[in-house]
Amino acid sequence: MAIFRKRKRRTDVLERPDYGWIWKPLLFLIGLYLLVCIGLGIWWSQRPDAFAVDRAVAERRGAAATTPAARGAVTIATLSTTVDTLLDKPGGYLRNDVTPPGVWLDNMPSWEYGVLNQARLLAQALPAMSAGETALFGEAEEALDSNSRDWLYPSAEKRYARAVEALDGFLATLSAESVTGFVNDGDALAQWLQKVDRRLGHLIQRLSASIDDPEALRELGVDETELPEATPWYRIDNTFFEARGDAWALMHFLRAVERDYADLLAKAGASGNMARLLAELEMAQRRLWSPLVLNGSGFGIFANHSLLLANYIMSARDQVRALAAGVEGVEVDPATAVEDEAETPASPEEQGASSPEARDASSETAAEDPGAPTDGEQGDQASGQAAGEPAPANDEPGDQAPEKVGDEATDSGADEAEGEGVTPPEPAEAAPESPVAPPVSEEESQ
Repeated sequence: MAIFRKRKRRTDVLERPDYGWIWKPLLFLIGLYLLVCIGLGIWWSQRPDAFAVDRAVAERRGAAATTPAARGAVTIATLSTTVDTLLDKPGGYLRNDVTPPGVWLDNMPSWEYGVLNQARLLAQALPAMSAGETALFGEAEEALDSNSRDWLYPSAEKRYARAVEALDGFLATLSAESVTGFVNDGDALAQWLQKVDRRLGHLIQRLSASIDDPEALRELGVDETELPEATPWYRIDNTFFEARGDAWALMHFLRAVERDYADLLAKAGASGNMARLLAELEMAQRRLWSPLVLNGSGFGIFANHSLLLANYIMSARDQVRALAAGVEGVEVDPATAVEDEAETPASPEEQGASSPEARDASSETAAEDPGAPTDGEQGDQASGQAAGEPAPANDEPGDQAPEKVGDEATDSGADEAEGEGVTPPEPAEAAPESPVAPPVSEEESQ
């Protein structure tokens, strides 16, 4: 009987094996996976660095970068580089991700949406800015207007890549001499800036809806009754990073426009507005040191990041309005090419005068005869004589009478004229001041 019991006990052990060892490696793999996802999420949430618009033109044009391009090349290359940044940054395009870690992130997808909104506004304005064929612009606009969360084929990334190809295709045509590029007036530019103004106003309202401080809203000049519903606490950071994405893209687009329309901005006297606008947008891009987007109030312990960003965007919107009003209706001469500024080569005479040998010879002459004029003085005297001016007398310094300056010279001339019996000339009447128009209020301008 003992033998049979022993066999039965062994059979029970074989039928119920111990699988407790498998949970340890499984838990280790799950922990490692979560750790990797957290690390990737932190890396992918880093905002891309700003890029130089001039370098973007050279990279997009490739071998044709050595030849000048028509007006608009910098703007188109900047738009193409901006959309390409959404696709090629760490993690790629994250807004339509359906798998971890992208599906767990919300800050970077919101930032991407802000950049995408500004890219869509500029793509819609390109046909009006262009003076030639606009078919490729239509393709780019249609591709950018697709749903930003599409992940089935064709996904959003595929469509945005097509927009980049269409923009690069149009950029390649701007190297031809027959292509005129963008128009030479500021009407289309003003229309785009007006759309940007409305977009910034919408962002200000959404950021203000995240602020629970009525006094801070009054300082911003925001009517609480016109605000949308209060932003939930878990979406405050989404609105914040979306506004940061808008500011990042708009900063690059305005730098490109400043490069393409430098002559128009100078003629309109709007260069100062552009500089102040870029300064406000750069301030909106400052590093956020807090791990969370805080929603404090006043001078409390915690900051209010939404309120601070709303102030910068409101100042930027004011400059956008002033810039749009300044460039509207302004027209400049056609600019056939956009190229890097180069120094004008000096003439052979100037090169000879500025050479080290000429400077040495001039210094030796001056050392031997302090009264002798140098080469530069001789050239000035010669040019003055050629223009009909009398040559100065070569007297010694001690024999020359001191010249009378200002009122003394005028009084002496009048006395001499009276002594000789000649009527002194009457002083010229001051030109009447042109009437200055009073400043136009914002409501009247609209």
